[in-house]
Amino acid sequence: MQFDDDARLDTSEVQDVRGSRIPGGRATVGGGLAGLLALLLGLFFGVGPDQLGLSSGDEQPAATASSLAQVQQTCRTGQDANTKDDCRTVAVVNSVQDFWDEEFQRRRGTYSRSPTVFFAERVGTACGAATSAVGPFYCPGDRKVYLDLGFFEELRTKFGSTGGPFAQAYVVAHEYGHHVQDLMGTLGRSQDGLTGANSNAVKVELQADCYAGVWASHATTTKDESTGRPLITSLTDADIRDGLDAAAAVGDDRIQERYQGRVTPENWTHGSSQQRQDWFYQGYRTGDMARCNTFG
Repeated sequence: MQFDDDARLDTSEVQDVRGSRIPGGRATVGGGLAGLLALLLGLFFGVGPDQLGLSSGDEQPAATASSLAQVQQTCRTGQDANTKDDCRTVAVVNSVQDFWDEEFQRRRGTYSRSPTVFFAERVGTACGAATSAVGPFYCPGDRKVYLDLGFFEELRTKFGSTGGPFAQAYVVAHEYGHHVQDLMGTLGRSQDGLTGANSNAVKVELQADCYAGVWASHATTTKDESTGRPLITSLTDADIRDGLDAAAAVGDDRIQERYQGRVTPENWTHGSSQQRQDWFYQGYRTGDMARCNTFG
């Protein structure tokens, strides 16, 4: 995956709270049983602290001037995105939101942009306080995506993904799939508290995977406002394979087998490895969000 070196990155779409503290020092997930629960249920992408039932308040640290300045100074262009991990994430956020803005306009709707919050170790949200153990998530309470960049290394070392820049892009695009669902009123279907292979929770997650694929299908044609050219200039078959591998690595069946030694479909919340791959590829192959009806 390559970015246009001359493109200007929009750092206003990222809030960097790394280094800040939650008032009182409270966090959603700690060690012991709570930490194990977060490991088994949270590290699948998309499960917010409120959905885990582990919220401990809504303390929200403000972005520090130093951290924001660091992102603004180091993440200026597509060239920076090609060489720095955090800048690459900024660029992916820009590309994903540019696409959904265009797609909503095409459908005569209005897309509301959602910031991504970079945090380290723990963070406060409108959905409750959380630690990095819950993985990347979207909070409908404040309509923000939360991401500890250290998760990308865990994706490779803990979950066996091959990694790569596009594996990281898939994670970001999946979370923005939840934001699209929130805007369209479908995200709430996962709030019935039910789990299992045919549950609404799984269908919501698979649809977010499909939406990530739809973005990927249009990533090299979505124009960047600063240049009038696509921000992403190259997306290879190898990139897509990395995305598919990341989707498989966080399938419910694979994670259950790895961490509890058996597969229990009645407890699934995100779908199997094969389902996650299939729906991501469905979105990528068709490029049509209408083909992402996982509820049909």
